[in-house]
This record gives sequence, structure tokens and C-alpha cells, in this order.
Amino acid sequence: MSFLKKIVNKHTINLASSAAMPLIGMLVLSLLAHKLPEVDFGNYIFFLQTFLLADMFRTGFLQTSLVKFYSGAPQDRARNVAGSAWSVGFILTFGLAIVDLLLYLFFKSGNSDMEATLKWFGIIYICTMPSAIAGWILQAEERFDKMFIIQIVNQGGFLLIVLVVIYFKDISFEHVIYAYLGTNIITSLVCIFAGWSQVHTIKHKSVAAMKELAHFGKFSVGTSLGSTLLRSSDTFIIKGMFPTKLVGVYYIPQRLMEIFEIPMRSFVSTALPELSAAAQRNDKPEIAIIMKRYGGLLTVLLLPVAVGGCILGGLVIHLLFGDKYVNSDAFNIFRIFMCYVIIMPIDRFFGITLDILNKPHLNMIKVFLMLAVNVTGDFLGIAIFHNLYGVAIASLFTYYTGVLFGYFQLKKHLDFSLNDLLTLGYSELKSMITNLLNKKKKATNA
Repeated sequence: MSFLKKIVNKHTINLASSAAMPLIGMLVLSLLAHKLPEVDFGNYIFFLQTFLLADMFRTGFLQTSLVKFYSGAPQDRARNVAGSAWSVGFILTFGLAIVDLLLYLFFKSGNSDMEATLKWFGIIYICTMPSAIAGWILQAEERFDKMFIIQIVNQGGFLLIVLVVIYFKDISFEHVIYAYLGTNIITSLVCIFAGWSQVHTIKHKSVAAMKELAHFGKFSVGTSLGSTLLRSSDTFIIKGMFPTKLVGVYYIPQRLMEIFEIPMRSFVSTALPELSAAAQRNDKPEIAIIMKRYGGLLTVLLLPVAVGGCILGGLVIHLLFGDKYVNSDAFNIFRIFMCYVIIMPIDRFFGITLDILNKPHLNMIKVFLMLAVNVTGDFLGIAIFHNLYGVAIASLFTYYTGVLFGYFQLKKHLDFSLNDLLTLGYSELKSMITNLLNKKKKATNA
């Protein structure tokens, strides 16, 4: 067996899957930053953040609860959970689509950009449901290879359509919306015809399972909405207090943070089923070990990347987004972000561990506490500095608040310390490197 085959496993495939969307998305963003006028680019960012906020409402309500109750369940129970998730998803999706329709009728004669957003928002939201549910089911089944295909079809298709539009004509804000819609229709059709969405399980739904999903989801949706608001609140505040083009300036370093989200999403996706299995056995020591192993290893891995970001961030902005952004405040804002990026894995794993321990209300409180600190800090920062730096600095206080709250809440249920995470993370890294070297040596000698 070759060295390549030996290192291909659920962790590496999941890492590739988690990397596909943000990396291709970064390329799309780079193209749009170069080709769209600054105002259109700002409007696209505003649309994207608004859509992701609504999408996170559905994701927050269903993803964690579906994975929690589906993972390791008998076949009949799994079908029941999947079908019930579809039913709850229909209610949430069409409910928000109707709200969007009413808003579109109200704003129809108003701002053209807002009209274009509202016109297609509900349709796009409906079209994304099959691919969203497919992704959650595949995550619960740990089929990260199929998740990788979904990511490639979705973001690769979006990139291809954008390139075609740029080739044939000058791209505009509305063209980007049409490309976004077309990509999501194609992705959902692939998921349906491949059987990954498990549409057929709708007949196995039950009111009891729907209530079970909704009961758990009512807390996790608050957490997910709070997390999305935490990321997008800066955009909304900047949109209201500064010229629209500065929305793009601030979003560029925010999007560059996807570099750190790639391994984080991969680690979380891989750890969640393991944490769920340990929670079903009520094995709290094992839950603590899994949390420390994944959270600590990721923290150790991200530290040198953060240092590199402080040094090379300006070059990356220049290459990806062009001269009009490299001379802006984007690079210095990115450097400020580096000051808290190394605690983000700890914050993330504290949050999902609270969920797994059936304490989603505490995770929700943590996120909304961070949101309150962030919004308050944004306005204070703007009042003091009168520029985007005040918004960026507020993020430092936000994430440190989250880590402290999560740590003291988890200490009530698990035996661990912050030093444990770093120590175990370093040991895991050494073990990983040793195993890779041994596998390569065996492959060479074979």
C-alpha cells in the first residue's frame, strides 16, 4: 500500500472537504473584488451576510440536533430522525420564504439593490435545503468523501458561472445573485438524485422526533444565530455608520480568517460524532479527552500560521484583491485579528462540548454574551477611534470573554485545565509527526 493511501482517512478527507469551500470561495471573492465596482462589491457582501444569517437560523435549528440523534442510531431510528429533520426544515424554510416575499412586496419600489436581494432571497433559500440536509446526514455518517463532492460542486460551480459571466460581459451585483441561485439549484439536484438528501425518509417522520429535534434546536439555533450575528454585526454596523465601500475593506480581513476556519471546521466535523458517542455512554472523562485532544492540537497548529499571517497578510491582500485594497486599512485590521485567532479553537470546542453535554442553553448564553460585548465594543471603538480599527479592536474583548465564560461553565462538569489542552495538543502533534514519518518509512521500504 502506498504512502498516499495510508494517509487518506476520514480526517484528511474531511480537511479537504472543509478546505474546498473557503478556498474556492476566496478565489471567487478575489475575482469579484477586482471586477465589481466598490459599491457593488459592498452590496454583495451585505447580501451574503444577510443570506448566511438566515441560513444559519435553519442550520442552527437542525444540524447539531440531527447529528446528535442520528449518529450511531439504529437504521429505523436514523430514518425517523432524517425524515423528521426534513419536516422541520420545510416549516422553517417556507416560513422565512413567506416573510421574504412580504418584505419584497413592501420594498418593491424602493432601493434597487435591496429589491434584487429580496427578489431572489426566498427562492435561493428554498433551493439550498436539500444540499444542506444532505451535508448534515453525511456528517453524521462520517461520509466526508461525499461532503467533499458537494463542496466542489457548489463552490466550483459558482466559480465557473462567475468566470463565464466575466468573460462574456461586465459583471454586476445582479449577475452575481443569478450565479449564486444557479449554483445552489445544481448542487441540490445532485444531492437529491445521488440519494444523499434522503428525501424518501420524509414518510418515516414522527411528531415525537420533530419535537425532540425542535426542543434541542431551540437552544442551538440561538447559539448559531448569535454566532452568525457575532460575525456579521460588524458588517451591519459599518454599513450604517461608514460609506458602503468600507464594508468590503473590513470584510476582506474577515474572509481571510477562513484560512483558520478550514482546519477548525474539519476538526469540529470529525470530533462531533466522537463527542456524541461518548455523551451517549455518559463517559465524561472521554468527552474531556476528546475536547482537549482536538482543541489543543488545533491551537498548537494555528500558532505558527498566525505569526505567518502577521508577516505575509499584506502580500496576500495585494495578490488576491488588488491595489485598491492593499493601500486600505485591511492589512492592519487583519493583524489585529491575529491577536485572538489562537484562542478561537478553544472557544469553538468549549461551545460544542457544552452542546454535547446537553447544556446548549449555556452555549447560547456564551454566544449572546460575546455578541453584547462585540456590539458595545464596536460603538465604543468607533466613538474613540472614528475608523474601522475601533471595530477590529472590539473583537479582542469579544473572544476572550467567550473563552473565560466557557471555561468556568465546563469546569463545573469536566475535569480539565487550559494547560491540559496545550500539553495534550503538543503531544498529539508530536505523535502525528512520528506516525507520518513511520508510515513514509514503511512505504519507502515496501
